[in-house]
Parts: sequence; structure tokens; C-alpha cells
Amino acid sequence: MSRLRPLTRIPWGRRPLLYSNRRYASSQASQSTLSSSNQSFPPDWEDAPPSLSDFTELPHKDFGKNQLMETNEEFKRSLRGILREFPPITYAFAYGSGVFPQSDATASRVAHSPHPNPPEAILKWQKGGGKMIDFILATRFSEHFHSLNLRQHRDHYSFLGRLGSGVVSHVQEAYGAGVYFNPYISVNGTLIKYGVVNVETLRRDLSDWDTLYFAGRLQKPVKILFEEPNIRVANQRNLLSAVRCSLLLLPQTFSEKELYSTITGLSYQGDPRMTYGSENPKKIDNIVTHQIKNFRLLYHDLIMSLPNISYADEKPLQNLSWMEDPKLDLKLSQDMDVERRANMVRRLPKSFRERVYFLYQRKFGIPGREYQEMLEASKDEDAKGGLKKQVGGAFDKRIAAEKDLPEQVAKAINQTVKWPASVESMKGILTAGPARAWRYLQEKRAKGRIKS
Repeated sequence: MSRLRPLTRIPWGRRPLLYSNRRYASSQASQSTLSSSNQSFPPDWEDAPPSLSDFTELPHKDFGKNQLMETNEEFKRSLRGILREFPPITYAFAYGSGVFPQSDATASRVAHSPHPNPPEAILKWQKGGGKMIDFILATRFSEHFHSLNLRQHRDHYSFLGRLGSGVVSHVQEAYGAGVYFNPYISVNGTLIKYGVVNVETLRRDLSDWDTLYFAGRLQKPVKILFEEPNIRVANQRNLLSAVRCSLLLLPQTFSEKELYSTITGLSYQGDPRMTYGSENPKKIDNIVTHQIKNFRLLYHDLIMSLPNISYADEKPLQNLSWMEDPKLDLKLSQDMDVERRANMVRRLPKSFRERVYFLYQRKFGIPGREYQEMLEASKDEDAKGGLKKQVGGAFDKRIAAEKDLPEQVAKAINQTVKWPASVESMKGILTAGPARAWRYLQEKRAKGRIKS
């Protein structure tokens, strides 16, 4: 396996750090355990994402550690033990209600555990073992992975497996979001569903929001099990983009839970499972309510790093146990200045930003040639192949001044999510096979009928 090209410049991790966030500096003494994490954001980290060869070249030794959600060690070992039954992978995470509960009584709603013979650690973590566990496995060479996996686990695949790894990888990458799911698979006595994605597809979605399929999953608390430094950087950009996009959807003042609910809901807008009753209608509220601590761990330092958002009252933050309090719902406010909002529009992920631009091109009636020139001027890359400083231009400011910006951003989200999510739902008939696809649909519809 070839290594990534090493850096030719001074790695971020060895640069002197500059701290420019005055709000954070003022509360630094009272939040010593948070300070080192917040200091892990050098001012230029977004504008110069490198090609990293290892974790020592990250912008800071603590960079991205907000992504690493805690579970007990036994559960983590059990999940990693499952992944060791597969061919080598580059990056992997477990997600969903089988990893982080979305209700007070996850296990009590299930008559019996779906796992045939799971490790004790999984039974304890799930309080009875009542949920299938979902994984995303990222590999550099999908066809090679499927070739090895077909030899080792032919029973994981539908009839497509008989056609070989070339057909399987083509179906994975050519349609929908670029993932191939195998559901209802028993590994180490545990029932799992796993999706295989190419590392570059994952990185691109995190950076550009091509589909929001993977970016949306990683905007919520997940358990990362195997890491890759470039994906950690790309996901940090994804998380910060989720905050900025949500701010464009929210009013001047809002609560923590409103912010986290908006972030959680980004990837569900346009998802046919939500539209046609295949998900619990209270899914977003359940996720945020029961994972508020993890959302704070994931996003608090990113919030503090932004100059245009602040907590209305920072006194509760002086108590180092505030993150543990599920009843606390702090108020926040954002600066609605047009220039600041224009900068947020400019810093939206590339593919998604272009969708917003296109909506306003039609609204403003901008001629095609003029619009193409504007797009060229707003490219992220400079003439030398580096990244420009992303500052809102005249078009961004014009967009930011429009009162319908939240509606247009929501429309762009819907357009981003709807088609790939719909195709992935239909693709499941081929990848899972009709029987398993029908079983999965019926279980999702049963969840959709849950009213509370």
C-alpha cells in the first residue's frame, strides 16, 4: 500500500500556536480542562488542509479529539474484535442506537436480543443487547476489499456476490452515495449491518458535502474505531460546517438543544425514510435529548472557536461538570451582521455552497456567463493549487442580506440529500437481497409508527 505524499512544509503540529479567540481567553482560567482542546485550532487550519502521512502532522496534538466519543473499554474491544473479522480497513466507525441509546428504555422495547450469542460487554452496554449495531468501513481500494471479503464471507452478500467483486464495487460506487451495505450479518455472535465506502468518497463528502450521506452520520456522536489523519481533519471541517450551516437556519437567539437538533436534522431533510414514515417521527429529538453530553463534547470547542456565536451566560461553563447536566439548556446568540454571515456562506462546503449559489442565480436572474465568472472567482483553490482565504465576496454579501436565506439553505440541503438517499434505499434491494431488504423496511416502518 503506497504511503501518502509527505509534507514539504512545516507540519502544523510543529508550528507555534496563535490564539485569537478573546472570549475563550477570558474564561480560560475557569475552564482549564477545556482550554487545551480549544487551543488545538490554529487560525489557518481550515485554509491549508495538508496531505498528512501520520497523526504527528496534525495541527495540534489534541486536534480532533472531540470526535472520540467515550464508551467503556470492554464494549470498544468487542466492536474492534468484530472489525478484525474483515479484510484490512483504513477508517471505521460504529453508529446508531445500537451504540448510543436514543431512548430511556432501548432494550425494554425488544422482546428478545437479536444477537445470537454476543459478548457480555455488548449485552451490558445495550442493557440487554436489543439493537443491531451499524458500522461504516472505509477502504482505499473497494474492489480489493470486496474480493477478499467475498472469499471470507460469501454469505454476507446477496446474489450480486456471484457476479464478482468488480460488479459489487461498481454497484457501490456508481449509484447513490457510494456505499455498499450488508445488513443482518452475524459476526462474533453479534448482529450487525455494515457499509463499505471508498476512503476518497468519504473524505470528499466530509469536505464538500456531495451527498451529506456520510457527513451527516459523522455530525452526530459515533464511535470511531480505526482512524486516518486526513479523515480526522476532513471531519473537523465537516463538524464546523454543520455549525455554520445551522446558524444560517437559526434566528439570532436560540438554545443548545435547538442548535444540536438543527445539526442533527441536516442529513434527514429530504431523506425518504423521514418523508414516508420509515423512521420514528421523534428521532431527532430522541437523539439530541439522550446524547446531549456527547453533542457538547463534539461541538462546544468548535462553537467557542467561532467569532460570531457566544453563550448568553458563561457562568454555568465555569462548573466543569456542566456537560454532564441533561437538564441544562444554555442560551446562545449569533451576530447577524451581513458581512459575518457572508463569510459563513463563503465557508460552506464546496458542493453545497454551489447549490446555494445556483438557487440565488435563478432568483436574481444572473446571466450564465456572469454566473460562471463568479463561480470561477469564488473557487477555493488558487492558481498554485493551494487554498485561498475564504472571505465573503460581493455575491456572498448579497445572499447574506436576503431574508429568505434560511429557506434557500434548507432547500439546498433537501436537494443534496434527497436523490442519493433515495437511490441508496432502492439499491438495498440489490445489495441486501429482497428478503433482507423487506425485513429492514418492515423494521423501519415499525419504528415510524412509534409516537413517543
